[in-house]
Amino acid sequence: MGDDASRPEPTVEPVPGEPAAVATVGDERALLLADYHAGYEAGLRVERGVDVPSQAPDRREQLLALLERTGVDRLVVLGDLMHSIGDPGSAERGELEVLFESLPSTIETTVVKGNHDGGIEDWVGDATVVPGAGTAIGSIGVCHGHTWPAPAALETDVLCLGHEHPCVRLEDEVGGSQVESVWLRGRIDPEPFRDRAEYAALSWFDGGTPPRMIVLPAFNDLVGGTWVNVPGQSFLSPFLPDGLAAGEAYLLDGTRLGPYRDL
Repeated sequence: MGDDASRPEPTVEPVPGEPAAVATVGDERALLLADYHAGYEAGLRVERGVDVPSQAPDRREQLLALLERTGVDRLVVLGDLMHSIGDPGSAERGELEVLFESLPSTIETTVVKGNHDGGIEDWVGDATVVPGAGTAIGSIGVCHGHTWPAPAALETDVLCLGHEHPCVRLEDEVGGSQVESVWLRGRIDPEPFRDRAEYAALSWFDGGTPPRMIVLPAFNDLVGGTWVNVPGQSFLSPFLPDGLAAGEAYLLDGTRLGPYRDL
């Protein structure tokens, strides 16, 4: 990768203050987001007996406002569009149906199938659904992150994924703390990928430059996540944290926190 001088360098820029990014590849612009988890509140009632009012209208309006604000051509959901691991319940189906009825007709939609997305193909209208291992969209690789990426997603300039819901616990001088969602960004470390047969032909193994990696925060701010700066925390993705050994963390407002493993 990176040897074709005619291929434009892609950009993936977070939308300030939002858990979403705009990716530009050639003449196309796409809004990227991950871990929407439609129906999460209904899932909480069933799984934990916790009664939380539905925030489905707020999620939908946040997404629609982002599409209008950014003026993109495509929406790409990097997995876990829905919360149910199996078939969605009635509340979840209703949220998905209203969401897709509300999307502008001019927007193409691609859904990367996450580990929570069971029968998602039946609930997303004309959207294109790709496997969770992902694919390449131009020179940008997309996957969910719960499984090893497809080789095609790694033969790109930047790999974008979700699943991890990265966040940090920040403490003040008097012992108070708060949890903030973060982006993780950096260059892929090749070592965790070298021993897997499916990656033997990757062009950047032999002296090339590995892709950049961007781990998106969860769009749904109720779902919690991996505290990347708390010792002993287990990561969810099979290639993290080793695959992003030198990555840095950024708050949603763009504040750079520095190397995420040293926070």
